[in-house]
Amino acid sequence: MTIAAIATPPGRGAIAIVRVSGPQAGAIAMRITRIPAPLRPRRAYTVDIYDAGGALLDRGVALFFAAPKSYTGEDVLELHVHGSPVVARCVLEAAVDAGASPAAPGEFSRRAYCNGNIALSAAAAIADPIGAETRAAARAAAANLAGGLVAEIERLRNIVRGVLEELAGAIDFPDEVPEPERRALDATMASVEADLHALRQAGEIGRVVREGVSVAIVGPPNAGKSSLLNALLHEERAIVSEMPGTTRDTIEEAVVVNGVPVRLIDTAGIRAHADTLETAGIERTIDALSRARIALVTLDGSRPLGPAERDVLARTQGRERVVFCNKSDLGTVGARALAECEPIVGSAFDPSTQASIRNAIARVGWNGETIDFSRPHLATAAEMMAATEALAALACARATLASGEPVDLCAGDLQQAVAALGHVRGEAVAEEVIDGVFARFCIGK
Repeated sequence: MTIAAIATPPGRGAIAIVRVSGPQAGAIAMRITRIPAPLRPRRAYTVDIYDAGGALLDRGVALFFAAPKSYTGEDVLELHVHGSPVVARCVLEAAVDAGASPAAPGEFSRRAYCNGNIALSAAAAIADPIGAETRAAARAAAANLAGGLVAEIERLRNIVRGVLEELAGAIDFPDEVPEPERRALDATMASVEADLHALRQAGEIGRVVREGVSVAIVGPPNAGKSSLLNALLHEERAIVSEMPGTTRDTIEEAVVVNGVPVRLIDTAGIRAHADTLETAGIERTIDALSRARIALVTLDGSRPLGPAERDVLARTQGRERVVFCNKSDLGTVGARALAECEPIVGSAFDPSTQASIRNAIARVGWNGETIDFSRPHLATAAEMMAATEALAALACARATLASGEPVDLCAGDLQQAVAALGHVRGEAVAEEVIDGVFARFCIGK
């Protein structure tokens, strides 16, 4: 089946691209452009494009890529037209009238994977540059898109395969091939385990980079929550007033902290005695707090702690949080009473305090690690599960060695580790896993 879709984002632009892939791509090009001869591969042609009734739609550029030397591995036609949404839609309709079917989300990349042009891990990484909100996210996506994860996984598989070959040689030719030394085998497996743990850890960081970290700014009324939001954003986003209960709804904005997107959620102040409308805002605060990864507890540290302050501290006890005692220019009575919480003491308007809060968010959100965005990382839940399976198999093999059992009994676990690493690469993957990868894609990619 030949498919077609608009491959550029919605809206106006200089150019829109309509992409066609499949065995009829060349014939469709001739039908809608009325050229007398087939397009030669990898050459740009200026063409007129017509609808099924013969009306001129646009003059644009046609490019043809013959199978298998194309992105999808099939014949591919690209029509570069003027960037009006109406023009692009009409050209797409002309391609469909000429024999193409509308493409599903991610179908072009799925065909590239099925035709062996890209590995599943690289396919999973394709959606990440499109959705990248920061330079860090784009760099992290590029590392996987370039095939770094595939190369690293294949390196680890080859190491385990080498161990299996040694064991097989010792079993099949015991008089000629000596049995591998137990300590050396364990060291090799430990090395593979360490590298897999590093990939898993990088995967967790990669998830943070892609999805961001949600931070709920919570505290009693008039603690300076909205002032803190404005200061971290460097703009007057929230209304600031000395009147308690000014913030009645949650306000969510994005900021970048050490290259990682952070979603700051300003919330209504929590207090016991509130009117009906303010109570509704407090309910939304509690909901936002339950969904946020980090609670940024903001208190007025210039005055003694009261019931409202103790209530917020109790609500956030035992979860990831940063405690900030604001208004230090007016006093630190409350801050001194919270020494065991190791609060940040300062003023929301002070740049050094703002820097301390950003660093604390990084420390709590991703352990304050310096992230190497150029390193490959596990990007999907399926990859993480496969790596976990490989680690479990390696742990069983090492336990067999440690127990003093015959060395060759490790072979089954090592074969399982090799198979699990193959799943990270996308070999023998279940159809539902493939569906999950390409479900994130936009139409036309």
